[in-house]
Amino acid sequence: MHEPLANRASDEARSLPQWLTYLESIHPTTIELGLDRLKQVFQRLSIDFKPAQVITVAGTNGKGTTCAFIEQALLSKGKSVAVYSSPHLIDYRERVRVNGAMLSEQAHCAAFSAVEQARGEISLTYFEFGTLAGMLLMADAGVDYVLLEVGLGGRLDAVNIVDPDLAIITGIDIDHKDWLGDNREDIGREKAGIFRDGIPVVIGDPNPPMSVLQVAEAHRVKALYQGKDFSFQTDGALWQWQLGQSQFSALPMPHIPMQNVSTALAALHLLGIEFVLAELQSVIERTHLAGRMQVIQQQPRVIVDVAHNPQATQQLASQLGAMNYRQLYLVVGMLKDKDIEQSLAPLFDLPEVHWLVSSPRVPRAADPQVLKKVLVGQRKVVDFCSIHDAYTEALSLAQDDDLIVVFGSFFTVAEILAS
Repeated sequence: MHEPLANRASDEARSLPQWLTYLESIHPTTIELGLDRLKQVFQRLSIDFKPAQVITVAGTNGKGTTCAFIEQALLSKGKSVAVYSSPHLIDYRERVRVNGAMLSEQAHCAAFSAVEQARGEISLTYFEFGTLAGMLLMADAGVDYVLLEVGLGGRLDAVNIVDPDLAIITGIDIDHKDWLGDNREDIGREKAGIFRDGIPVVIGDPNPPMSVLQVAEAHRVKALYQGKDFSFQTDGALWQWQLGQSQFSALPMPHIPMQNVSTALAALHLLGIEFVLAELQSVIERTHLAGRMQVIQQQPRVIVDVAHNPQATQQLASQLGAMNYRQLYLVVGMLKDKDIEQSLAPLFDLPEVHWLVSSPRVPRAADPQVLKKVLVGQRKVVDFCSIHDAYTEALSLAQDDDLIVVFGSFFTVAEILAS
């Protein structure tokens, strides 16, 4: 068992913001795939999640909402749950939740101090350092279930140093091409790197790459596939879900993508967590996640969504296409390493669109002129010096029955939520 954080020496001289600045300075690159350095520090920290069940979730889109639904469902059953996710939107402490709540800045500082002492001369990236600290905090909580959201890929991601009891893959799309490959087969193979021999697995993508099936077969995992072993379908204003003899009808429309709710329900089934209809309806209605189709204002209605790749923006376009509005104002800022053209294309055919483009305040941001070139042919496109300026203009133009949507990046959404 690991030593409780309360018993470890802590560096009280550093505040949480100071720690985060320090973490950004100690490694030459933001991303460095590979687990050898991480495993050494993990072993020195003696992190042990037993007797908790560990659930690892990988995927291009839908990881956060799938984790949020499983978390809410387990809490509704009186189980204790810890979740590690990334990135955060406003507050770094969002990355670790224990029983639905963030932990104190002091707790994070103590965990950082413990990792700093354990690593010695071993170099860790910002994400690796934070992942180890998050794992310490979750192990210290002594919960029934630990949910680990993969940050990038799967096989070589920091959370994959822990062997899961259950693995989940959500939607798979092309993203992070420089690291994971430029096709779904290569990306799927990386994400399936979270599988272990003989464990149960849920594949939430209804059309998974063949590589995922091949890795599943190689590990002889017990897999459930969306659209084959479990499925969902809409029925007017309601929807239904089925897995074998388990079936629920008259379910309320969720606040997160239905595909991810369906995936989470399959995972809960494998965990032996059962519901009556009223319980499940309540969990669906209570599950939200900041930055995912989040409504932050009415009249005019304002929605923020972190969609930043083609699969996510296709989902966004589908949801917007089902809404009633007079005019649609799309405030968008993206990162230059994303597939901007393919990400914006699903929104081209929406009616009555005004595009307001800018750049989030980060070095990786795409110049708004790049977005304007992609949007040639769209009726109304205006660029702005900042996301805040673009959003302010949208608010000034919109009438009560209009719709404003801010999307394109976690950083873009964060700027609005923080303002």
